[in-house]
Amino acid sequence: RDIVLCGLSIALLVVSCFFTVPLGPVPFTMQTAVVILIALLLTPRQAAITCGVYLLMGAIGLPVFSNMTGGIGKLLGPTGGFLFSYLIGSFIASNIRIALQKRGVKQVLCDIVTAACIIITSDILGWLWFMVVTSSDPLSAFLVADAPFIAADCLKAFFSILVANAVRKGIHIT
Repeated sequence: RDIVLCGLSIALLVVSCFFTVPLGPVPFTMQTAVVILIALLLTPRQAAITCGVYLLMGAIGLPVFSNMTGGIGKLLGPTGGFLFSYLIGSFIASNIRIALQKRGVKQVLCDIVTAACIIITSDILGWLWFMVVTSSDPLSAFLVADAPFIAADCLKAFFSILVANAVRKGIHIT
């Protein structure tokens, strides 16, 4: 079951890069929505394995990143921080979700906090990485790498939460 869940999640991450809209140095993709879904549905270990395998696939050159690209250069380029945030964010967010669930927090609040954790982690790591790699000042990096995507990421989170609830009912996971 773990292998199937991780394999399907990796496949969703790969497919999500098909939906790329170039908006300058940081493209709009559906990858954030899938990473949120991963954190909502998988254990921290499964989430880390899923995102780690995805990053390894891209690092060896498979075309799994935005615009059907791959290679270590993509990981080290301006958007590398966003890519690495998938691994870090999904692991942290999944742990937070489970901790909140164990404390009896309502599922909808667990889901919102989990999604917010992914978005915040992605925005911070992506912004910092972009700033360093492009030698941008903090405000310029934020305006280019994060600001245009905040509203869209919140919308992606909403839909990811809806999908996660449907999946939980269908395969009986929490």
